Amino acid sequence: MNILEVHNVSKHFTGHTALDDVSLNVPQGSVYGLLGPNGAGKTTLIRIINHITAPDSGHVLFDGHRLVEGDVASIGYLPEERGLYKKMKVGEQALFFAMLKGMSRKEATARLKEWFEKFDILDWWNKKVEELSKGMAQKVQFIVTVLHRPKLLIFDEPFSGFDPINANLLKEEILTLHREGATVIFSTHNMASVEALCDEITLINNSHNILSGNVAEIRNRLGGNRTAFTVSGDTAVVAEHLGNLGARFESSLLDNGDTRLLVTPATGATMRPIIEAVNSHLDIKSIEPAIPSMEEIFINTVKQNSQQ
Repeated sequence: MNILEVHNVSKHFTGHTALDDVSLNVPQGSVYGLLGPNGAGKTTLIRIINHITAPDSGHVLFDGHRLVEGDVASIGYLPEERGLYKKMKVGEQALFFAMLKGMSRKEATARLKEWFEKFDILDWWNKKVEELSKGMAQKVQFIVTVLHRPKLLIFDEPFSGFDPINANLLKEEILTLHREGATVIFSTHNMASVEALCDEITLINNSHNILSGNVAEIRNRLGGNRTAFTVSGDTAVVAEHLGNLGARFESSLLDNGDTRLLVTPATGATMRPIIEAVNSHLDIKSIEPAIPSMEEIFINTVKQNSQQ
């Protein structure tokens, strides 16, 4: 079952098309990556999902029905551009936002105290927001985003501005919320986070959905037939043989002194003669499919799409 379905959504602004017939499905209980270069249309789509703006055409389904304003109470959204009222006290403001999401003052206070203790900011309850460091303010906004235990959590660059320790703290809390049943959407440029956290992705470029699917399946499918060899010996001696076979290759030195050869056979050719050539001149330590990273896929897919 999908908790979110976007059907043929388009959105135009004066002189600019932000989204053009975009569709995607977010499975319930998944960690979903919404990717794309700056200006691709991701933020516009997130604003439509949060009922901040409406599409010009197409529609969005949430939890099996047409998205309506009341569904926002079941969504937690942490935008990249954070915003707190600087003159208000931290606890007072957190309570205000919690009650906007339908929580009672008593319930909100109890849960906020738990979260503030967990994030080690309880001493700042009666401080003004303007007294907080950027990292502390981001912690407060994260807490406000997740406090009402929404079904769907949307994080736009959630780790931006955090040191590694606090970024890891946030990541662990997000994964805990996911294990407890929340569906999570990440909008991020950090491809390492995508590989580590996301089950599914959609890549948007120039207002179009250009790639969607399961992360592992996409990496395997777009890996082509490249093979990675770990070898020892002088790789220069095998270069001519690989060239004669029409194979493309690149090499890199590993920390232990071995060499990694990344080989792509000529179109229609098999790996067998390549393996024989490498084995004849070098000591092969390992052979494995060369699965591309999400960063490689992101860069290559966007580049190919932009050239069309």
